[in-house]
Amino acid sequence: MTEETARTTQTEQGEQTEQRAPTEPTEPTEHGRRPEQPKRAARAGSPWTRGRVLAASAALVAVLLAFPGVIPNRAFHAGSLLESFLPWLGLAVVPLLALALLRRSATALWALLLPVAAWTYAFGALLLPGTGPGAHDLVVVQHNVSDENTDPAATARTLADAGPDLIALEELLPAARPVYERTLAPDYPFHAVRGTVALWSKHPLSGTRPVDIKPRGITESWQRGLRTVVRTPHGDVAAYVAHLPSVRIGAGGLTSARRDESAELLGRAVAAEKAGTVILLGDLNGTVDDRGLTPLTSQLNVSERGFAFSFPASFPLARIDQVMARGAQVGPLRTLPATGSDHVPVAARISLAPSPQDRGHGTATGSGEHQGP
Repeated sequence: MTEETARTTQTEQGEQTEQRAPTEPTEPTEHGRRPEQPKRAARAGSPWTRGRVLAASAALVAVLLAFPGVIPNRAFHAGSLLESFLPWLGLAVVPLLALALLRRSATALWALLLPVAAWTYAFGALLLPGTGPGAHDLVVVQHNVSDENTDPAATARTLADAGPDLIALEELLPAARPVYERTLAPDYPFHAVRGTVALWSKHPLSGTRPVDIKPRGITESWQRGLRTVVRTPHGDVAAYVAHLPSVRIGAGGLTSARRDESAELLGRAVAAEKAGTVILLGDLNGTVDDRGLTPLTSQLNVSERGFAFSFPASFPLARIDQVMARGAQVGPLRTLPATGSDHVPVAARISLAPSPQDRGHGTATGSGEHQGP
C-alpha cells in the first residue's frame, strides 16, 4: 500500500467514524435522560398506573370489613373466624400504605380510602363517648372468674369496687363459692347459683331456674345457664346468665359447632321469655359480629360504644364476654382491672324504660335466693 493510498484509507475511516459518532451521544439530552431511559420509564408507568395490585388488595379489605358474610362458614368456619377478629383487619391498611408510598402509586393511595371508610362505618361509633347516666339505669358487671383463679377474694373485691347492681359470674367452682359469698355479702345480699354460673344482686331475686343450653354429645354434668327475675326499683327484669362452650382454633379451622348449638338453645329460651325487659350476661365465647351468635344478636341489642376486649387477659384481642338486652338499652362497655382470671371483667350501664307498674313489691329477704343446687 502506497503512502497516498494509506492516507486516503485513513481519511475514509475518519469520515465513517465521524458519521457514526452522532448515533452514540455521550451527553444527556436536555431532559437529563439518555434515549433508552424513556423506554424504561414508560414501562414503569405513571403514578396512576402503578400499584394496581395494591389497589385491588385495598378494595378486598374494604369488602371484607363491610360484608364479612361473603366468607362462607362451610369450610373451617372461616367466616366466624374472620368475624371474631374483624376490627383488627383494619390494620391491613398500614402495610398497604407503606407499599403504596414505596411504589409512589396514586391509585393505591386513593384506594386505601375504601378500607378506612369501611372500618369507620363498622367500628367508628365504638370510639365515641356515650351519654351520661340516667335515672333508670342499672349497672352490671360480667366476668368469667376462671376455674384456675387462685385469689377469688381479690377478684370479688375488684368486681364490687365498680359498684354495680348485678354481678354475673361463670366458671364458679364449688370450692370458691363460699369465698365469693362472704366477700360480696355486705353489698350484695341476694344471689342465685346454678351449676357453674351465678348472679349476685343488690336487688331481690325470684323465680330462679336453670336454662338448658347443653349441646348434644356432652354426657357429663353440665349446667351453665340460669334465669332469674331481678326486682329493681324501676320494675322487674328477667336476667339470664350463660356460659357457652369454648371454641378452638386449630388445623381444621375454628371449632365452634357446640358453641353455635348452645347459642341456638339459649336464643330459643330468650325468645320464649314473656318478660318485657330481658338482660343477658355471659361468657358467650364469641363476638357480637360472629354469625354463630345470630340467634341472640338478632333479638337482643348490644352496646354501640366501647370495644372492651376481654380475652385473653394477657393481651385482649376480642370481647367474648357480653352484655345484651331487650326492652332496655345497653350503654358504653368498659373493662375493669384484671383479676386472677384469663378474662378481663366488663361493665356496662343499662338504661331501663320507666315502668308505670306498682313499685310496692314488698321486700324480699336475702335468704330467698341464696341457695343453688
